[in-house]
Amino acid sequence: MKLAKTLPILLSLGAALGSASAWALPNDRDQPIRIQADDAQLDDKNGVATYKGDVIITQGSMKVTGNTVTITRTPAGDIDVVTSVGNLAYFEQMQTVGDTKPVQGYGVTIQYHASQDRVVLIDRAKVVDKDNNVTQGEKIVYDTVKKLASAGRATGSKVTESRPRIDMVIQPKKKTDEQKAQ
Repeated sequence: MKLAKTLPILLSLGAALGSASAWALPNDRDQPIRIQADDAQLDDKNGVATYKGDVIITQGSMKVTGNTVTITRTPAGDIDVVTSVGNLAYFEQMQTVGDTKPVQGYGVTIQYHASQDRVVLIDRAKVVDKDNNVTQGEKIVYDTVKKLASAGRATGSKVTESRPRIDMVIQPKKKTDEQKAQ
């Protein structure tokens, strides 16, 4: 694997992961990207990089893991989609400075659509936020700019575990001593 061929992919990956700033700490995008895998196949002509074998990608507070991670680029060289597949694939990232726990996402497939600022978790999808609120379903879609989530059936996708209903657990807000006194 030659650095000259991987550098454009890594730089594009950094730009794509850094643009998920709605989920990220302010300095995450300025951090180095580290990719660990057992195998890497790079196809610069078609704009595809595939990493296999206990893949771990980190940048600042962001972490993506999976058995296989595929990164596709547009003809202009920008990241198009980052797809992590595993049993289960995993995503985490701190949302704000001072958080003690990251937002965590799980799914057999996790896709980050860079140009659409959208994260899609498919099959056994689960998101746990910093307050331990949990959303589970066949498919969860999160818009990182509008901070909107939708959950539902994974129509058109094969799933290993059918979930006809969404399951959410919302934790009660903790009251301060002042609020309790009132």
